[in-house]
Amino acid sequence: MNTKTVIDLLRHGEPEGGRMYRGGGTDHVLSEAGWEHMHASIEKRIEKNEAGWQAIVSSPMLRCKEFSNHLAEERNIPIQVIENLREAGYGSWEGRTPAHIKEQSEDEYWEFFADPVNNRPADAEPLEFFTPRINEVFGEVLTQYQGQHVLLVSHLAVTRAIIGIVLGMPLASQQLIDMPFAGMLRIINDRKGLRLLLL
Repeated sequence: MNTKTVIDLLRHGEPEGGRMYRGGGTDHVLSEAGWEHMHASIEKRIEKNEAGWQAIVSSPMLRCKEFSNHLAEERNIPIQVIENLREAGYGSWEGRTPAHIKEQSEDEYWEFFADPVNNRPADAEPLEFFTPRINEVFGEVLTQYQGQHVLLVSHLAVTRAIIGIVLGMPLASQQLIDMPFAGMLRIINDRKGLRLLLL
């Protein structure tokens, strides 16, 4: 019996509208460049013969779901959209650019970066709630797709949370992780336990 489970975490490409805070309440589609980012990332895995995905799991946000549906149809792979893989909510910062936030409240902006766990934007989803939400979904995916190779399409905060789960990182340390649009990394789970592989 194959007990090795491989989950490739793929961040969505650039959405329409440029750089802004998009959480669970800002649902923009991918830009033309965003689609190109995603195709390039997938093609890289195909060229290296590392695209043997048996299932696709996706966030419900359009910037993830539309490409996931496209890839699932193109490669004839079953897809599951999971509501709780949506991005963390940014509250009052939803849909606003960093420049606009700094202009309106520069202190608030830099306080967030000094302590993103305790200085969340007004009405934002607390990381103390977000991370357990992702932890639960990640556990379900590991169980449901045990022994399979899965592509999980989601967001930066989701990827941070999963890396934090695998490496046992505190919430504050997770916020120091960055990843480019359409960036990908791999999680492996076998008899050695959970581990992270940089692709």
